[in-house]
Amino acid sequence: SNTRKRMALLVINSMEEKTAAIPVATLTVDPGHPMAAYADRIETPPKAGDLVEGTIIALVRGRLYVDLPPFGSGIIYGREYLNAADVLRKANPGDTITAKVVDPSGKDGYIELSLKEARQAAIWSEAEQAIASQAIYNLEVEEANKGGLILSWQGIKGFLPASQLNKDHYPRVPEGDKEKIFGELMKLTGKTLAVRIITADPKEAKLIFSERVGEEEAEKANLVDKYQVGDVVDGEVTGAVDFGVFVKVEQGLEGLVHISELDWGLVEDPRVLFKVGDAVRVKVIEIKDGKISLSIKALKENPWKTAAEKYKKGMEISGVIIKYNKHGALASIEEGVAGLVHMSEFASPVELRETLELGKSYPFAIKLFEPKDQRMTLAYTGPKKAAKK
Repeated sequence: SNTRKRMALLVINSMEEKTAAIPVATLTVDPGHPMAAYADRIETPPKAGDLVEGTIIALVRGRLYVDLPPFGSGIIYGREYLNAADVLRKANPGDTITAKVVDPSGKDGYIELSLKEARQAAIWSEAEQAIASQAIYNLEVEEANKGGLILSWQGIKGFLPASQLNKDHYPRVPEGDKEKIFGELMKLTGKTLAVRIITADPKEAKLIFSERVGEEEAEKANLVDKYQVGDVVDGEVTGAVDFGVFVKVEQGLEGLVHISELDWGLVEDPRVLFKVGDAVRVKVIEIKDGKISLSIKALKENPWKTAAEKYKKGMEISGVIIKYNKHGALASIEEGVAGLVHMSEFASPVELRETLELGKSYPFAIKLFEPKDQRMTLAYTGPKKAAKK
């Protein structure tokens, strides 16, 4: 087929003579002009990142030329050609292909295209369609980490969080021990799970799966519908983790009490306050996306309300240092009420820690007091210790 090759070369040479970079004119028409309606029908030239469809004109000398009327011709060459070599081996003149615009004003005036990036864009588009249709995929678990499982779909690695496993696979571990949870997740490696895509973010290359599908989700939704924000219910602690505790409010329905909703006082480790099997009374504070959020502290008196009647700006008080953070130190004034001693009060973080030791009581003056926002700033009024050298 030397004849075909010679014909293709003639086509390309003719194209290269005609495809000098032509500047694209910008057309601006006043909305009231009689031609405004016609101006809206004029096609906009493709820009970088757009997907375009065209017909293959020729494939010669490691380049593929694509007809993209009315904007001219596109080209796939160099690295983009090599990346798509497997596909291009089967391509023939006259075939229709979809490609992604890499550079609208590329080599020799051609629109530079990429098949690989177009394929990636198509996959992410398919993922978004799968979310809408709630399509189910049977995927093999490739590996596990302490947060969940790793699976692949269409060549893209995705994550299945432990919280999105169904009730048969969810790792129920006493005290929420991370190593034991990891051990349970490792047992699922190599198994095939029926999952659906719930998040697809091409910019972050993030794909999130859920195993909670079908009747289980419908059953849970029906249970959630029975509750309203403000309801107070009795439940049982089923798990304690770094960020809070899970509470079963009835068979088949659990809610999370976030660490910030456990108590008005500072909670460093939920496992210290709650154990699996503990009976607790909780208040429903949010129902969203089929999930129920709970609070334990909402059923206790807000100590900041009573503090508003007892404390004022400028008042001298004593407080116990309960925690250091990047801003300074927290001093507890009474149960559930704490103020920040800012780092700027001291020459250095070392001096702050040398002067204010954890667990000890010190004198302070209230610099800022906003009980409605639960904010208090304190000034240390005692002697400071010089940092040890």
